[in-house]
Amino acid sequence: MQTFLAIFLLIVGLAILWKSADILVAGAVGLAERFSVSPLIVGLTVVAFGTSAPEAAASIAAALRHTGDIAIGNVYGSNIANLALIGGICAIISPTAIHLAVLKREIPILLVATLILAPLVFGGLITRGEGVILLIAFAAFIIITIYAAAKEAKKEPRIIAQIQQDIHQEVKTQPKKTGMNVIFVIAGLIGLAVGADIAIRGAVSIGMKIGLSQAVIGMTIIALGTSLPELATSVAATIKGHDDISIGNLIGSNIFNTLMVVGAASTIRPLEISHRLAGTDYWIMAAVTAAFVAMAALGKKLSRLDGVILVTIYIAYIGYLFGFNAIVF
Repeated sequence: MQTFLAIFLLIVGLAILWKSADILVAGAVGLAERFSVSPLIVGLTVVAFGTSAPEAAASIAAALRHTGDIAIGNVYGSNIANLALIGGICAIISPTAIHLAVLKREIPILLVATLILAPLVFGGLITRGEGVILLIAFAAFIIITIYAAAKEAKKEPRIIAQIQQDIHQEVKTQPKKTGMNVIFVIAGLIGLAVGADIAIRGAVSIGMKIGLSQAVIGMTIIALGTSLPELATSVAATIKGHDDISIGNLIGSNIFNTLMVVGAASTIRPLEISHRLAGTDYWIMAAVTAAFVAMAALGKKLSRLDGVILVTIYIAYIGYLFGFNAIVF
């Protein structure tokens, strides 16, 4: 495949991914409202999934193409980009307060999800059974989050009104009729599948031409491309002063990636993992997660200095990937 065509396919594939995620969320939110589903539940599930849908589609497409390193590398790279790059940028724009509920609930779940992944990747193969376990853990996370948030909403009803407003701001082109909502959901799902396949084809071709391993392709080209929805959502929330939405989006996305994306991809097809992803690269992701958590827990906010440190860590990480470690081994 010619380089120009590969770049064109990557750009087109990512564009289809992003737009399809928007369409899917719009249709799902519309259906939820039609059937009187709580906007709180929609905000915690459908909209949250929307920003992680490109990662899910890309990793599943990679698994189907027998490129397990791209599937797992995409999760590693997206998780690191979310916390170090996007979290850092948001903190530089405006010091970001960390809500007590996030410290008590979402952050511990993030740490547990990261640790759960360790014994699975260390074996060099994530089986279908292990994928199912991750999906069960993800379902438990959703149930716990919805239950806890519902209790908080009863104590403070304005939370529901705020989430409803945020959903409508997020989904500006929401269709009104049930039939159109269904069409949007179906079109979004089809678009995700098509966009992911096109993006993977382009990224693999580009990476191979410049001598990158599949792992590095997943952790850089694919991960950065699929993390753009989180970047847009979190930066917009930070500018508007919605710190909880900004941080919650990043932490929630990483939990989605680790449990749901890896679980779904490995359930569809067992994922073979290279030594580097089962070792050094996993520990880098875990270390970045721990650093982010430490900053959040110690100061109960991310300062501009924390933001600069996080972005610097990400730049160093990219330098590491494009150094001698980028070569296939």
